[in-house]
Amino acid sequence: MGVETRLTEVDEPAFAGLAERHRRELHVHCYRMLGSFEDAEDTVQETFLRAWRRRETFEGRSTFRAWLYRIATNACLDLLAKCRPEPATGGEVLWLQPYPDRLLDELPAGGADEPETVAVARETIELAYLVAVQHLAPRPRAVLILRDVLGWPAKDVAELLGDSVNSVNSALQRARAGMREHLPAQRQDWTGGDEDSGTRELVRRFTEASVATDISALATMLRDDVRCSMPPTPGLVTGRDAVINDWIESGFESMTGLRTVFTVVNRQPAVACYQWRGREGAYLPLTIDVLRIVGGAITEITIFHADRFPSLGLPDRLPADGTE
Repeated sequence: MGVETRLTEVDEPAFAGLAERHRRELHVHCYRMLGSFEDAEDTVQETFLRAWRRRETFEGRSTFRAWLYRIATNACLDLLAKCRPEPATGGEVLWLQPYPDRLLDELPAGGADEPETVAVARETIELAYLVAVQHLAPRPRAVLILRDVLGWPAKDVAELLGDSVNSVNSALQRARAGMREHLPAQRQDWTGGDEDSGTRELVRRFTEASVATDISALATMLRDDVRCSMPPTPGLVTGRDAVINDWIESGFESMTGLRTVFTVVNRQPAVACYQWRGREGAYLPLTIDVLRIVGGAITEITIFHADRFPSLGLPDRLPADGTE
């Protein structure tokens, strides 16, 4: 492995260069573990700091990449043990944050001969998966992600966690059972795959109705069992009528001066909404609606606040003429 087997002889800039090659995939791994973009950022920094301080523990028996994953996983487990609450009643994950597709595109792409790898990478970054995995206890969560997402052998996971292979296999079965309780009932419920013309048309209609604050039009696009949440604000709303009533009570119909920008978040279509502010002479960030679409209907809307615009690479304002 060359220089990687002699980390004690590598200076800090050279070590940082070796580690930086793996930043994005480690960030996505920590994000799956934690559900928070910001916590993942902090945990990757902690991972690199621990790796530098403990570089003498790298003996070359595994790859440098696998060694970093071990450190990152343990850093996530340490954070979860210290400060992560349980999901709220009703299954809400109030710390959930979106992940921009422009950064997911930095990950190594699966080859054409690896369609299953590509599908797993896509499905396990969607918000529905992120919410479900947050309901698992930290160690079974780590086992599930390492085994089912990263494809690690049970022996390697057992070594990382300081456990037996039998215990890892048992934890994996419990984790899979726990995921089934919180994931969509059928595999085809995933958004996975390329966006088709029907999805694009539905997003276009949703965007136009949102700008017009046309609740009647929006209602026709929602599935009967649609779910709507707005982390970190508590309150999961389930069912078309309940969602529509919630929008009416919030004063959505009386809103004016809206403009939107289409984006993609967690491999799902999303609509960033801006509202005109006369004092600033511009449209300023309001909310981001991330959609899950199944069978030509919207099954879930996750709404994020304006503070998420910077991490998603969205403009901080739209001028009056609509140009950026």
